[in-house]
Amino acid sequence: MITVIGGGPAGRLAALRLAGFGREVRLIDGRPEGLGGQCLHHGCMVINAHNDAAKAVDAARTLAGLGILDDTPLLSYDALKTEMAGIQETIAAVIHKETIEAGVEVIRAHATVRGKEVFLDGKRQTPSEAILIATGSRPSVPDIPGTGLPGVYSAHTLHHLRRLPERMVIIGGGVVACEYAYAFAAYGTAVTMVVRSELLRSLYPHLRAEVRRDLDAVTILEHSDPCAIEGVETATGVRIRTETGGEATIPCDAVLIAAGLVPRTEDINGIALGPAGEILVNDRYETSVEGVYAAGDVTGPPYLTPVARREGRAAADAILGRTPPPIPAAVPQAIKLRNEHSFAFLPGREQDPLAIPSPAGPGSFWSVPSRRTGRAVLEADRTTGHLTGFYEASPTSSTAAGYLAWCISEGVNADALESFLEVHPSSEGVPWLIRYIAELREKEEKF
Repeated sequence: MITVIGGGPAGRLAALRLAGFGREVRLIDGRPEGLGGQCLHHGCMVINAHNDAAKAVDAARTLAGLGILDDTPLLSYDALKTEMAGIQETIAAVIHKETIEAGVEVIRAHATVRGKEVFLDGKRQTPSEAILIATGSRPSVPDIPGTGLPGVYSAHTLHHLRRLPERMVIIGGGVVACEYAYAFAAYGTAVTMVVRSELLRSLYPHLRAEVRRDLDAVTILEHSDPCAIEGVETATGVRIRTETGGEATIPCDAVLIAAGLVPRTEDINGIALGPAGEILVNDRYETSVEGVYAAGDVTGPPYLTPVARREGRAAADAILGRTPPPIPAAVPQAIKLRNEHSFAFLPGREQDPLAIPSPAGPGSFWSVPSRRTGRAVLEADRTTGHLTGFYEASPTSSTAAGYLAWCISEGVNADALESFLEVHPSSEGVPWLIRYIAELREKEEKF
């Protein structure tokens, strides 16, 4: 018997992989909503729901501004919540059925681990041949007064927000903070972002500039430190300390904390952890305890669903005695706003970017008057022609992002893609840049 703890992307994929090789597997998950993990119930799918609704309202507002529509439709937040929950339940039921039919025993219980011992709802279990811990991550909550007030939410509790707030403060300057800021601003909420340092500080400069354009309806306060959330019966404001040392209070009727993620290891004992509470593993996903493995967000960043899936499958291979495949060097990512901001870069590359505005196409035709069709950026080694990175801001850029990231990781040469033809019409500019680099190299070789 192999025990997998956590029914999110890493744990479920590992359980399916192990069962597919004929192993007896039990999957332990304590989430009352069912399998699917943070991605389905509080993360990616929730962002998708909000982003689809927000872009529909945003597009209607653009058309109304051009006189093409008479008015902008009003969003029913209550209906959005109800319909989203129904779809989440449908997806959870589908993946539960799929998991059971694959031969995995699914047990709903709260699991704790002490070394190689597993306890379900406090009861010690019969020892397993191997244990895989895939308990995921949870929102990081800053240590400031007032975070426990009603009206203060994280991504895991936002579903308790009963009505659309008039004024919202979002604490955080990362991807999730930006995605929620865009959505609620599109709904008509006055949104203020409180950012300790700089918005998306570790990401690509072109990306940061384009994201700001998509967040033009949001007030962004950088270098602002949240001191406290104020209020008595509910949150009424966020007190901040500015870069100059002064203090100010931002009035609001809702606060969303989107300050990053931390590994869920509060129920893990007797296993070596890192400084952020992450489970330490080697390249075979083995922990400090023999026979105990870990994969996904519980082992630390980058906290991305595709990486968690890949690690879950790789950890299963290690348990099976196989050689686990490496994680690709260039990992595709996307930020969902008015445009999809997709990117992947090789670590340690030398930056030598080519950049052009993304062309008008599906989803961006009516953005031409405001010059907001997005931007395409491509990086390549001019000597070898190998692609080293890309960034694309356009309505559907994430569709091709995975393929481009694969080309980068595999060392594909721009010359090999010179004959590539994109579907037309298209709103992506990276294919144009690939052909341009190939043409430059051809001219350099001739002269």
